[in-house]
Amino acid sequence: MKQVVLGTAGHIDHGKTSLIRALTGIDTDRLKEEKLRGITIELGFAHMVLPSGERLGIVDVPGHERFVRHMVAGATGIDIVALVIAADEGVMPQTREHMEICQLLRVKKGLVVLTKTDLVEGPEWVEMVKDDVTEFLKGTFLEGSPIIPVSAVKGEGLDELKAALDKLVAEVEPRSTDGAFRLSVDRVFTMKGFGTVVTGTSLSGKLRTGDPVTIYPGEHRSKVRGLQVHNLEVQEVFPGQRTAINLQGIERLLIQRGDVIATPGALVATHIVDVHLGLLPSAPRPLKNRSKIRFHTGTAEHIGTIILLGDDEMLAGAEGFAQVRLDQPIAALRGD
Repeated sequence: MKQVVLGTAGHIDHGKTSLIRALTGIDTDRLKEEKLRGITIELGFAHMVLPSGERLGIVDVPGHERFVRHMVAGATGIDIVALVIAADEGVMPQTREHMEICQLLRVKKGLVVLTKTDLVEGPEWVEMVKDDVTEFLKGTFLEGSPIIPVSAVKGEGLDELKAALDKLVAEVEPRSTDGAFRLSVDRVFTMKGFGTVVTGTSLSGKLRTGDPVTIYPGEHRSKVRGLQVHNLEVQEVFPGQRTAINLQGIERLLIQRGDVIATPGALVATHIVDVHLGLLPSAPRPLKNRSKIRFHTGTAEHIGTIILLGDDEMLAGAEGFAQVRLDQPIAALRGD
């Protein structure tokens, strides 16, 4: 069965988490602070079975600008995106920011969900917002994609959304199982009686119970004690699956978010990465040579220095080659 991951994107308080709860019955806000404040702070995860029988993994991301690093971490492993826009507010600053992030991450497919239709005055308002969204999407990978009005409160539009998601999933090319297994860690914790557990979305290769693994960049060695996919025990994991790995004989403190669980010998830790860099047209100022930057790969975020290979600065909308010199090592591959 094909493994496809859907990611949400959109402005804070546009109803991403409520939409996922209405679709799946799963509340992706698991933290006490999230429930008290009514906003998503950390990544949330859910899953559902589509009308065709295909299983869809879902990553719910924060919409607040202060938590954009979590949004980037969640968006890294997705196949398709649901850009969520509230019908009573329309396109907002984080709508634009999240859309740009998805384009930078080369997300190629998705749709738009117009939420909170129960808060606006009739279908004429919805049509007006759809026209605004259509204009906003021109020139992006979502141009021409479905725009589906829904109300998570009333349940309206959910069947149409499921059908549209089913059609999108059918168009996604299956991920290859060739090559080394890789999983970028987004959570690590200890379970009484089991020991250290890490979670993430498997990026490539296959992993079986009993297989040896290496945790990069620290190169700590371990062995797979048990595997779960969407809370169900399995013997083997494939690319694109939301995965929990119970690791044998390793302390929880030796692993942190951003580490990569991989086949032994598959990766090499490095402080230097060569990149092809594109500066968004919306960038407020040029990027100067030797500027300090935040560097994201997988679920990791580190501070680095950008070395432009050419001019002393890069203007908004320009592209070119550069080198990133990182304060801490990472484990990445060409094409990440």
